[in-house]
Amino acid sequence: MDLSLEALSKTIELTALPTLLVDTDSGVIDAANGHASRLLEEDDLPGSAFADVLGSELAKLIVFTEAVDHYGESWTRDITLTARSGTAIQAELHSKLIRSRNRRHLLIQIIDLAGFHARTQQVTTTDLHNKGLMEWNRARDFFREMESENQLILDAAGEGIYGINLEGKTTFVNRAAQSILGWTAEDLLGQDIHAMIHHHHPDGTVYPSRECPIYHSFRNEKVARIEDEVFWHKDGRPIEVEYTSTPIYDQQVLAGAVVVFRDVTDRRENERKLHQAMEQIEALRERLEQENEYLQEEIQQVRSHYDLVGGSPAIQRTLAQINLVAATESNVLITGEGGTGKALVASATHKASSRAKRPIIRVNCAGISPASFESELFGHVRGAFAGALHDRTGKIEIANGGTLFLDEVSEIPLDLQGTILKVLRDKTFERLGESRTNKINVRVIAASTKDLELCVKQGSFREDLYFFLNVFPIECRPLRERVADIPELTQYFLKLACERLNLPKPTVTKANIRELQAYHWPGNVRELQNVIERGAILSRGDKLVLEFHKLGRKRLSELDTEVMTEEQMRDLQIKNIIACLKMTNGKVSGDDGAANLLGIRPTTLYSRIKKFGIADEQIEGNS
Repeated sequence: MDLSLEALSKTIELTALPTLLVDTDSGVIDAANGHASRLLEEDDLPGSAFADVLGSELAKLIVFTEAVDHYGESWTRDITLTARSGTAIQAELHSKLIRSRNRRHLLIQIIDLAGFHARTQQVTTTDLHNKGLMEWNRARDFFREMESENQLILDAAGEGIYGINLEGKTTFVNRAAQSILGWTAEDLLGQDIHAMIHHHHPDGTVYPSRECPIYHSFRNEKVARIEDEVFWHKDGRPIEVEYTSTPIYDQQVLAGAVVVFRDVTDRRENERKLHQAMEQIEALRERLEQENEYLQEEIQQVRSHYDLVGGSPAIQRTLAQINLVAATESNVLITGEGGTGKALVASATHKASSRAKRPIIRVNCAGISPASFESELFGHVRGAFAGALHDRTGKIEIANGGTLFLDEVSEIPLDLQGTILKVLRDKTFERLGESRTNKINVRVIAASTKDLELCVKQGSFREDLYFFLNVFPIECRPLRERVADIPELTQYFLKLACERLNLPKPTVTKANIRELQAYHWPGNVRELQNVIERGAILSRGDKLVLEFHKLGRKRLSELDTEVMTEEQMRDLQIKNIIACLKMTNGKVSGDDGAANLLGIRPTTLYSRIKKFGIADEQIEGNS
């Protein structure tokens, strides 16, 4: 087809539909009829750019033009036109490619879909009217049936569904909503449903309708999805719900909102129980990790596992006391010098008790700074204090169900003794930074190198805590008072050392025993173990070679008298400690420290320095 532009313009003017002639090269409208001008609200369409009536739809027009170019003609409903007033026009475009004097044009006919639908409805209504009253009744019955079916669908839904108009009045409510809320349709229809079911927050504060997401959904014409609110049952109890509020329209006019909701009370309760269970599992996991970490530390410190060894009257008496008290839940207070085996007595008591399947947790009260004592014992939550980057389980909680061993109990800071007494007596505690009270069930065993009665008199230890701990006292006698145990202990320690160090076991001679029994043993059994281990390493032949530290080596046979008074032994200990500290330049701990040379723990040496009142001047002065 190759017509002149004038002929095309006249033809277009005669068409019944809004029609445009658009130059494909320039995009300019070359011709338009009156119907198009009225639809697009523009009197002077010819000469204007077609893009002006497209808005943001230019890309869709390009795709449509390519389809027309390929097929010769095409149609689309994807392009929305825009009138001069800004009104969007939903249209169906029919287009054909024509030529006019070597120029290509798109002949575009426009069908206004809104007008088309209005005419269709008018035709349907007229048709029904023409068919008479019978058809009207049939149409009415049809719509009633549709409404009934819709109500059946609503009632079949498991979720609660209700509608509200722009005034917040209830327009419909399904059966599930009535069942969940306890209100009937007669109670709710036409009423302000917010005032009946959504009037308060879970904490009891008033919930104004202006703040309600359901109202916001249709006032702002946006869908609202809420997961953590409550509706109120007719009997006044809260119902945890999650709901979606969606605006609804009538002929593109906002009419209200429809709310779909479900009762999630049971699900939330199950979620809470699951969360609590997960917290308990996490706490148990943390406790087991802490317990394992603690046990690994103990293994590193003890280095070998050994039990009470010996047949002396002192040892037999201690074993008898352990057998008596182990089966009870009574608190035990173990006293004695450092290195006499107080920790072993505590361990043996625990192993013979009904709590043996749970661990015995040792708290070295002398090795904890006063600032961290509460955290170490009770634990803390993250952020409880500066540096608390994560939760920590305290040793008293790790010991739950087992035994809590308070070693060197005299070193507990005085200002914390009352708190610890209350916790142990009431069997409840709180982590630092946490208000929740936790119950515990622990058996308490305490040990002290110091004389706690003297500490009570001096005011450094609470009397009520002393009486609480001292239910069943056990005294560990020093090694010098039970030299008869030395042969058996020597063989036992030598066997352990050789097995651990993978060394051949040398023979212990009578001379070795006499030498060991002649020594004063200020470090007691612990010092004996160190001497035997050192001998196992030094021995290269069949016989055990003993080498005492030169410092403090004093045979009983070399003393001025065969029997020493307590005062003489005290003076000898003081001189021995001072000499050792001078040799190490005052250093107590470490491989080259005085405690290691004496074969005792640093905490024990600190306690003796404090007990004997050894001053720095004595260490620095000439011996």
